[in-house]
Amino acid sequence: MIAGEQASAQTHAPAGGAGGVSAEELASWLAAELQVARFRDYCPNGLQVEGRPVVRHIIAAVTASEAAIRHAIDAGADGLLVHHGWFWKNEDPRVRGTRRTRLSLVLGHDLNLFAYHLPLDAHPRWGNNAQLAEVLGLAPHLVEGVPQTTGHDGLIWLGQAPGLATVGDLAARIAQRLRREPMLIGDPSCPVGRIAWCTGAAQGMLQDAIDAGAQTYITGEISEPTVHLARETGTAFLAAGHHATERYGVLSLGQAIAARFGIRVDFIDIDNPV
Repeated sequence: MIAGEQASAQTHAPAGGAGGVSAEELASWLAAELQVARFRDYCPNGLQVEGRPVVRHIIAAVTASEAAIRHAIDAGADGLLVHHGWFWKNEDPRVRGTRRTRLSLVLGHDLNLFAYHLPLDAHPRWGNNAQLAEVLGLAPHLVEGVPQTTGHDGLIWLGQAPGLATVGDLAARIAQRLRREPMLIGDPSCPVGRIAWCTGAAQGMLQDAIDAGAQTYITGEISEPTVHLARETGTAFLAAGHHATERYGVLSLGQAIAARFGIRVDFIDIDNPV
């Protein structure tokens, strides 16, 4: 369902969304379903910019970039749904440059901007970790039917990789299914063992994964200290791409919105090599 840059996937039944849903009702439903209030996040989650009161068509994307905004405008959408929104902590709050351009486009075209960061990473069905597990064929450890997690806000998932013997096998599957060659730190011939994963920029959580007994850790990005920690602990580390590991949560959430409210939701995958 995901192709290259500017390719989209329609996730709705077109006949069902004539009436639309109010932006406030949609935001309230998402806040409850994603349990937004329980997360200590780096940005506000929910309706970040208020637009037209009724939503009939949404464009979903990983990031609220100018390209995604312009696609929503060109499509005549009422809202943009993203994982990476705006107004991050410690960010320069001045409305200048790219921030001015993006904000003026959203306000000028009366778009609603919905953004869900950590709540979308963690959701047990629609979240980035859950969806990455499905894409890669990982089997989460379940405790009374609930995925076993660890780390900050339970953001790291734990499990196994059925049918894969070595870390090299896992790296090959990641490359094939995410269409991005992962960076592997470790011996490809080592057994996969217990796996931990957290999408995006979660390289700083490697120690939490190790403390939970993981022999292999998958995330999106890598940093210089991560290499040494992985080597010194004998943990296989796979950096599979921030964007590549986080395409699937917002796509799944868009499908859930379309099914719940009968409105049109289209996913747009704007290529990002990081």
